[in-house]
Amino acid sequence: MENESEPAKHSRTRRRSGGRGANARLRAGAGISQLPWQVPVNPDAPISPLDEAGIYAIHDGAMRILEEIGVEFLNDEALEIFRKAGCRVEGENVRMGRDFVMEMLSHAPSEFQITPRNPDRRLTMGGNHVVFGCVSSPPNYWDLETGKMPGNQIHFRRMLKLAQTFNCIHLTGGYPVEPIDIPVPVRHLETTYDKLTLTDKVMVAYALGDQMVKDVMEMARIAAGLSHEAFEEAPRLYTNINSTSPLKHDKLMLNGWLQFVRRGQAVIATPFTLAGAMAPVTMAGAVTLSLAEALSVIALAQYVRPGVACMLGTFTSNVDMRSGAPAFGTPEFMRATQMTGQMARFYGLPMRGSGSCAANVPDAQAAHETSQSLWSTVQSGANYIYHSAGWLEGGLIASPEKFVQDCEILQQIQRYFDPRIVATTEADIAVDAVAEVGPRGHFFGAAHTQERYEDAFYQPFLSDWRNYEAWLNDGGIWTARRAHKIYRHLMDTFEPPPIDPAIKEELRAFVDRRKKEGGVEMEY
Repeated sequence: MENESEPAKHSRTRRRSGGRGANARLRAGAGISQLPWQVPVNPDAPISPLDEAGIYAIHDGAMRILEEIGVEFLNDEALEIFRKAGCRVEGENVRMGRDFVMEMLSHAPSEFQITPRNPDRRLTMGGNHVVFGCVSSPPNYWDLETGKMPGNQIHFRRMLKLAQTFNCIHLTGGYPVEPIDIPVPVRHLETTYDKLTLTDKVMVAYALGDQMVKDVMEMARIAAGLSHEAFEEAPRLYTNINSTSPLKHDKLMLNGWLQFVRRGQAVIATPFTLAGAMAPVTMAGAVTLSLAEALSVIALAQYVRPGVACMLGTFTSNVDMRSGAPAFGTPEFMRATQMTGQMARFYGLPMRGSGSCAANVPDAQAAHETSQSLWSTVQSGANYIYHSAGWLEGGLIASPEKFVQDCEILQQIQRYFDPRIVATTEADIAVDAVAEVGPRGHFFGAAHTQERYEDAFYQPFLSDWRNYEAWLNDGGIWTARRAHKIYRHLMDTFEPPPIDPAIKEELRAFVDRRKKEGGVEMEY
């Protein structure tokens, strides 16, 4: 069995791993061509398929759902908060007026930052910033050696190592694959320890009950070396909840949501609405329902703690009406994401989107569906794109080969953002170079080219741009096999980010103590 343990030696001083020197070492050690770590800025105006009348029609529809139909909150504490706020509560159904909702949304920041244990990895969420997170929560794992199998802790650690290694991945997300070999009552403890020692990037805590959230927040606080007061001053991690569409928020997620809100941590509300099944078959109807579900719980957060960092999430796609299976990367998914982007800007909220596909293996279908998902989400003005790398089978499989393939797309997207590509200075217009070459020469040897050729264009680490004969003579290796080779190399050469040995020891002691206490009692 491969050795998944960390190297025993660590620096005795608290070092940071996000600077230029660290990136240079990372590129050299990984043996792949990477762009440097950065928080990308999208320079383009977002695509806006809705006209002004369309925006107000969807807004009015969402408000009517909240006012006339209501949303079920299966949580006594949330119901009591809404009663106190003056909303109409009948059983578990909550109806809230649009004036109340809009007042609550007015408190939400349009931009905020999340700072993990390594402050050099701080992320800005909102504005023109866009960051990418890896796949989260698949129960199964697939690679070219194993095929499909249930996820375990070794697979989980492999995916974390990929998330740490690739600079184009900014957040580790939840469980990049579910480690089902770890008992559920203590799974959050061991996985959070792995996240905090194998990565130094922003992470998520699943909002699944009170104690689980308390444990993960405490470990994040310990890892950052913060007092309780300093931890609550600004977001250090985030949670994402999904409504149970149509029109329900469940008990456990609301418990975790309220824990996060009260301690000033970032929260994302992302209804998972599939048009034709869990939402109206029209994309405008599906977007309207999704907005009502998300805005209801964001209003709850802002009433409890005005100004807390909130993000509007979207995961609206459609089903295959022949089989009922979810479909991703579809034209409908793309448009629904862009429509939601317009609505997020209307409400002044940062937006979370998703990369996704329905393919079962990292083939051409996986590539084109994922590319369509990612590009449409970027063009929607999304600030955070979840599931950006490693997702297969509609979210049921995590794959390292797919992860590597997706990171090639992400790097190209980030290169696309580079303003130097469209620069129009005199040197960029290059009339002197044209004069030098004239009508009978070529630009390979021109001084203008020689000064710029090394970083003039994007250089892939996975794609093979040679002609067929050169590719065939070198083994004729298809893309997934090349991705597998890169993934195995990255596992063999991985070095975890520095962490103070005393902090690591404190984290381990916390995990061992909580495991001895039994972890969390499962709530239902």
